[in-house]
Amino acid sequence: MRIFILLGFALSLLLGGCATVLDDHTGVKQNGSVVDYLYPNSKESPSLRPGLTTLHPPVRVGIAFVPVNAGTAALSENDRTQLLERVKASFTGYAYIDSIQIVPSQYLREKGGFENLEQAARLFNVDLMALVSYDQVQFNDTSRLSLLYWSIVGAYVIKGNRYDVHTMVDCAVFDVHSHQLLFRAPGTSQVKGSATLVGFGEEARNGRRAGFDQAVADLLPRLHTELDTFRERVRTDAHYQIEPQAGRGGGAFDLWELLLALGLVAVTKRTRAR
Repeated sequence: MRIFILLGFALSLLLGGCATVLDDHTGVKQNGSVVDYLYPNSKESPSLRPGLTTLHPPVRVGIAFVPVNAGTAALSENDRTQLLERVKASFTGYAYIDSIQIVPSQYLREKGGFENLEQAARLFNVDLMALVSYDQVQFNDTSRLSLLYWSIVGAYVIKGNRYDVHTMVDCAVFDVHSHQLLFRAPGTSQVKGSATLVGFGEEARNGRRAGFDQAVADLLPRLHTELDTFRERVRTDAHYQIEPQAGRGGGAFDLWELLLALGLVAVTKRTRAR
């Protein structure tokens, strides 16, 4: 009789433990939104109107993850740095970029707005800030959930099923002085996986990291395209003024490129004035 009682007690503990573990695995979400960071009081994506932006090439660029929203999981600082190093590499080799610095996450505070962005830019002596925002959700139950993510240009809705890991990474480059969005590039990934109950935690963490790796890999070629497109756009778009910065070496525009850029902008302005 005692054996049956002990077996029943052990079974109840086992079932109770399984139930506890399963309850913890209903889903994992982590996100850091550029809209929440720069526009903390906005209820929707801001209306971005082009304004006059003066650039002083070669520009200095800072790269940072936006702060994680309260109540969500977060990448480790080491993981963030490794991912940002990959983004940083995309900015090298361009004549109009002088230097690229990674800004540690502790220098950006949640819902800090442009005031906080300017503080970090002054501290690291950068002209432009490339803000990496992200949203990731891991669906660990049988219910169908939806992820609504506000990016700088609108909302995305992503459907999910059990054991799916959906990740979106967005890199938005802002001119710190004018607060203008210069360009952006998105990257997405979907990782499907499953694991036994015993190994679920480790497999889940690996799946989330793999999701970030794949999303950044998807982002990088798009970022290269945007960097090239931006270089061409400043030559013809009257919203940009080019004023070379005296004394900065290394990544300056070639003289021919600079004269062409200034000439085309001047022609565009005269044409529009007519």
